[in-house]
Amino acid sequence: MSNACLFSGGKDSTLALHRAIELGAKIDLLITMKSANRESYMFHYPNVEQTKLQAEALGIRQVFAQTEGRKEDELKDLENAFTANDVKLLVTGATFSRYQADRINAIAKRLGIEHVAPLWHTDPLDELNELAEKYNVIITSVSAEGLGTSLLGRRIDETVIEELKEANRKHGINLVFEGGEAETFVLDAPLFKKRIAVEKARVEESGANGVYLIEKAALTAK
Repeated sequence: MSNACLFSGGKDSTLALHRAIELGAKIDLLITMKSANRESYMFHYPNVEQTKLQAEALGIRQVFAQTEGRKEDELKDLENAFTANDVKLLVTGATFSRYQADRINAIAKRLGIEHVAPLWHTDPLDELNELAEKYNVIITSVSAEGLGTSLLGRRIDETVIEELKEANRKHGINLVFEGGEAETFVLDAPLFKKRIAVEKARVEESGANGVYLIEKAALTAK
């Protein structure tokens, strides 16, 4: 039996993992879905391979599960991953999206899995401020009006938070990107035994949208 975290390498799954461990959960597995579809409704696409470094930094075993990323079909791939790894407790980084939460809850109920979502309905600014203070999180994709490619590769800090607040006021974006407005990658966190240093990356732009792709990274001492 496994106590698992559905782990994308982004801010929400990493913060949820930390919260669950702080509350006493013994997490022994990270499940990372590797989607072939950039437009997956459920899973992160950029930099999934680099999550291996995060797992190593955390000292938690990781497994990858493949999915074509087709809407609804990807849920069966997720369910198969839970079954294959005999998951009994699952931590996710769900914050506001009923689309994700309802589907994961349905799978969990069917399989008899306890689903824990420590960030559910968290205050967005509280989350961002905690990340800015204690974590090193960079923005790796932008795909919403009001978020420009100048954000790509930048750390979420006080300056970026102010820019996100302005985008929220003008364009109504979700501050924690629950609608897929942006994606993130965690380079350092309190439970990381080492931090991740990006050695080579490139930006792919398409109009106002873009992706920050990490081509080479390594673990370094904290």
